[in-house]
Amino acid sequence: MAVSALGVRVVLAPTSSVALLAAIAGGVLLGTLSGLCPGLHVNNLALLLGAGAPAPPGPPRLVGAAMLAAAVVHSFLDVIPALALGVPDAAMAASTLPGHRLVLAGRGREAIRLSALGSAGAVCCALVFVVPLTAAMGHLLGPLDAHLPVLLTALACWLVATERSRKASVGAALALALSGALGLLFLDATPTSPLPGDTLAPLFAGLFGAPVLLAAMDGGGVPPQEDPAIQTTRRRVGETATAGAFAGAVVGYVPGVSSAVAATAALAALPEGDADGDRGFIVATSGVNTSNAIFALVALVAFRTPRTGVTVALNDAGVPLNLPLLALALVGGAVAGLGLLLALGDAYFRAVRSLDQRRLSAAVLGGLALLSGLFAGALGVGIFALATLVGLVPPRFNARRVHLMGVLFVPLALA
Repeated sequence: MAVSALGVRVVLAPTSSVALLAAIAGGVLLGTLSGLCPGLHVNNLALLLGAGAPAPPGPPRLVGAAMLAAAVVHSFLDVIPALALGVPDAAMAASTLPGHRLVLAGRGREAIRLSALGSAGAVCCALVFVVPLTAAMGHLLGPLDAHLPVLLTALACWLVATERSRKASVGAALALALSGALGLLFLDATPTSPLPGDTLAPLFAGLFGAPVLLAAMDGGGVPPQEDPAIQTTRRRVGETATAGAFAGAVVGYVPGVSSAVAATAALAALPEGDADGDRGFIVATSGVNTSNAIFALVALVAFRTPRTGVTVALNDAGVPLNLPLLALALVGGAVAGLGLLLALGDAYFRAVRSLDQRRLSAAVLGGLALLSGLFAGALGVGIFALATLVGLVPPRFNARRVHLMGVLFVPLALA
């Protein structure tokens, strides 16, 4: 059916529209599952979807819409288990401890809303700056790629040097070196596993998730959470959301760098240790995560270069780069993700509070080991165990866990 208005001819295909909406709804469901399930990343689901794209009933364009909707919804929701359980995916790893401090102070509901503002701010920045940023990155990609090892080395050294004591600096250097060794040994490994996956999931689950869960076994669990009112200024929220959005956007174009690295770079310039700094961490990291999901698609369309696991799956599945269709999937995912984050965040905290802390932590640890085996085989379980030992280093020296990002910094700096 065709409709003409103001000289514009719009063609409506009810059957195709229903199929597209169904694909987006399926992606929203998958993104919700991966976002709320500790240790499960949307990249793994994208690989599974991509494997089935060439065969009915999965036309590549609809599979692509589902993948993108899932990626955006995941970028909104993955903060919830990072706050309530301490098990982030790679993109949320940098904000784990600041988020925990807010939860322990009874401000978890506020943290959920700060995360929503960070992700929503990233969507707004993407709509406003996508054209000029894409044009600028077309000229900057070469120099950035050429100097990336130097920039990452400088950032890692700066993070170690800004620790608060000599003991903490020693622990930071040790954590950086050990996690870097893990990255060099295992990041590019190709394990044999029951499901399509990689070694990134067991690495981050061990480095950032398991140590927190082990400590939580002797803790008192999630305390009662107070009102959700945001206790920082609009200007502060705006600044940190913009910083996160732009960091995520740049990394969406730069080859080989993940949103986890972008989060670390953005947070290096923000104050840490007080409540306002913790709030900035949450906003900026959420902005990085969502912005990276959006601008990685833009990079794929503009430069034909996949930058994230989801866009690699899109490329491998031969998904047509129909920008209006894919943009609709992104917008639909963003709207659904924002609503789901606000609707499910408080309920997730209540559910965690009602469970025995020791048993819950043990169950999640077992789940992480199981997922490591499913997506990276026996090697993944071994990596998970080794990464857990390395992840215990920073708290022993009262150092920040951010130095464990050496798992990405060191391989990239030496590439």
